[in-house]
Amino acid sequence: MQQVTPPSRRNLPGMPLEMPDPEDDDLPRSRKRYEGPPSPWWRPSSTVGRIFLGFGALLMVSIVATAVFLLKTYLERDARFRIAGASSIQVTGLGEVTRSEMLPVFGEDIGRNIFFVPINQRRKQLEQIPWVEKATVMRLLPDQLRVSLVERHPVAFVRQGQQIGLVDPSGVLLSMPASMMTKHNYSFPVVTGVDAHDPLSSRRTRMAVYQRLLGELDANGQHLSEQISEIDLTDPEDARVLMPEQGADILAHFGDDQFLTRYQRYKAHIADWRAQYPKLAAVDLRYDQQVVLQMSTGAGASQTAVNTGDGQAAPADPAQATTLAAKPSAAVKAGPSSAKAASKAPPRKSTARPKTAREKNKKRAEAKRAALSHNRQKTAAKTRPVAIVQGQ
Repeated sequence: MQQVTPPSRRNLPGMPLEMPDPEDDDLPRSRKRYEGPPSPWWRPSSTVGRIFLGFGALLMVSIVATAVFLLKTYLERDARFRIAGASSIQVTGLGEVTRSEMLPVFGEDIGRNIFFVPINQRRKQLEQIPWVEKATVMRLLPDQLRVSLVERHPVAFVRQGQQIGLVDPSGVLLSMPASMMTKHNYSFPVVTGVDAHDPLSSRRTRMAVYQRLLGELDANGQHLSEQISEIDLTDPEDARVLMPEQGADILAHFGDDQFLTRYQRYKAHIADWRAQYPKLAAVDLRYDQQVVLQMSTGAGASQTAVNTGDGQAAPADPAQATTLAAKPSAAVKAGPSSAKAASKAPPRKSTARPKTAREKNKKRAEAKRAALSHNRQKTAAKTRPVAIVQGQ
């Protein structure tokens, strides 16, 4: 008899019965196992495949290395890649540097294979030429070299003793014959204080002050730097400019900033200063509320101080004058020279004869010390600033 299973909640009328498939038991276990994707060709699963793959890789590396060696040997020994002569060296950008000055750098490369020319070394050697700022060297197959030069541009004349040369913005000193300078029609101020014995960094710092000075004066197309004849850059913190005036040049201290403001102040008052002080030699514009005027050594031993408005005379020392209160209505007073006021009548000669040689030497030493003291007082009176103008 067939046993009938009563319907349950999962096997309701109208739904298929869940019965095991008898065919699943007949399948072998190997077919039931999951089969993954096959291994790639470069990672064989068998040992034989790995051996063949390694042998093929070794063979390819050997073939490539042999080909490179044969190509290198061919390029080195082939006469077509040798630099025949100077005509095989092409140069562009020549101006102040002549071809005869540049070719000795490549003297060892004539007859050499082009692949053995040290390009970087030749570039550095070219940049050691004073007029060369930047150089580029390239190989042109089969047997040509191409050289491109960028030359330096001078921005000022530089005076070293009695010689006049040129200098670029980086402080590199350049030499040029006077005839060539005339041919180029250079119109620069003369710079002093830039010495060849100074390190390049020091010269670069001084030329940076020069560049800022000219940049401010020539801003907005004014070209005020054309009225400057000479600039002393010995002290980078004080640019001393020689201003050409009618009859005599005036030395103006511009400091290291506010160049345009100080230049305008100088131009606005220089006529009045020269009318009031005919022996004016220098003007110190570095102070905000006052200007220090200095007379030439030929103006005598007179000294002039400025009254600050409270009845007290301003000192002649610029270091002390900066502490005074500036007022626009400053009166000028003149006084006698300190050197003349300090002079004394010469002592009378003694008629008594020294008894010993020791006394003679003592008197000679005292006379020598007195003469040296008098000369020092006279020199100090001449080199002292002789006028301080406040409230300008």
